[in-house]
Amino acid sequence: MAVKAMNFKMDEIDINEMKQVASVYHMTVTDVIKEAVREYVGKMKQDPFYKLTANVQEADIEESTEILDEIESLSDDDLSISSVEQVRV
Repeated sequence: MAVKAMNFKMDEIDINEMKQVASVYHMTVTDVIKEAVREYVGKMKQDPFYKLTANVQEADIEESTEILDEIESLSDDDLSISSVEQVRV
């Protein structure tokens, strides 16, 4: 999986804050960033959306075409709402 280069700019205040925190904890700025990313990714993995979609595999081209053909052939009656159910996570 190719990863696109990060395209963001940090201002001088952010960099200085990271340097200050890193020096207090006797860490490098790189270590601070790695720890922050690990914590953020862990938080994201706890999100219900991630948990519901993490193991969903993408359909192959043939299956996708079949599904899209079925959707396109639906009439307005087929698309009307027949029931409503709420699920809370």
